[in-house]
Amino acid sequence: MKREKGDTLSITSKPQESGFRWPAEWEPHEATWIAWPHNKSDWPGKFAPIPWVYGEIIRKLIPFEKVRIIVESVEGENKVRKLLKRVGVDWSCVEFFHFPTDRIWIRDYGPIFLKTIGGPSEIAIMRFHFNAWAKYKDWQNDNAIPVRIGNTLGYKILPALFHEKEIVLEGGAIDHNGRGSLLTTEECLLDFDCQARNPDLDRKTLEKIFEAYLGISNVLWLGRGLSGDDTHGHVDDFCRFVNHYTVVLCQEDNPKDDNYLPLKENRERLQGLRLQDGAKIEIIPLPMPEPLYFDGRRLPASYANFYIGNGVVLVPTFNDPRDRTALGILSELFPGKGVVGINATDLVWGLGTIHCLTQQQPRI
Repeated sequence: MKREKGDTLSITSKPQESGFRWPAEWEPHEATWIAWPHNKSDWPGKFAPIPWVYGEIIRKLIPFEKVRIIVESVEGENKVRKLLKRVGVDWSCVEFFHFPTDRIWIRDYGPIFLKTIGGPSEIAIMRFHFNAWAKYKDWQNDNAIPVRIGNTLGYKILPALFHEKEIVLEGGAIDHNGRGSLLTTEECLLDFDCQARNPDLDRKTLEKIFEAYLGISNVLWLGRGLSGDDTHGHVDDFCRFVNHYTVVLCQEDNPKDDNYLPLKENRERLQGLRLQDGAKIEIIPLPMPEPLYFDGRRLPASYANFYIGNGVVLVPTFNDPRDRTALGILSELFPGKGVVGINATDLVWGLGTIHCLTQQQPRI
């Protein structure tokens, strides 16, 4: 059920007033953050290959930027170093941080890094609250990660509050173009009967929050997300900005598939929406792989869960004939970067892939 009740917004600090902005993902990075996998319950029966997938992701990123890895202990760091050595990773581009985590989906619980608009270069952290998608009980370690990173590196931490109450928001629930337009879904943020993040916040209030804390002047509301998505509607599984004026949107060609109608309806919505300057949105269709199932459960396999690094775009692939088509489309959209497929058939059993497990830190 959706609520449209209206409320007065009480905000104590606005990043823009402090001279900060939220860069788009394709803007230059200083580093990519990841949390090393350790929770075997996230991949029941399939954990063994997951660290090796991480090793491949790191190997593809380090020619272009640092990779900052969160591990739980010195012992854990030593194990990771041994694995990275075996896959040929240059340690000079890797930094380790010893923080406890519950899971590895740092896109959702990690810091949203801001950078100064002008003047002396500075990084700040916009901190939203994380409660494990309003679904799981173990989230306290993950929720603490933005503060731990900020305190360790000496970054200013800006809490997102509504009437002194922390606002719940995951990074995978939003995507933006760096100029004021943001993508999100009603299913994730406005359904108060299932996995309700902020049951007291309606559409208008959320839009004011996005404006105040993230500099967003234009919210593009889509409907439902993908079938099998454990997050209940994250937008980064099916629709992403690839530049200031262009999005890729997953398209399902089988009318009998559960994703066919939601994706069709989202396309129709986008065609009627405009960007922050009134321009039309260029919509590039991205194919869907054949449905993947494990233990009778559909998995949220999608090519849209890619990660844009400095010199490379990492795209999940699924041993599917459409892998090549998806990589070709994204190669045309990122002509200055290498577009590389990462086999995610095991990774997606954790109900997320490459974008979900990465978080960019902008270069200053």
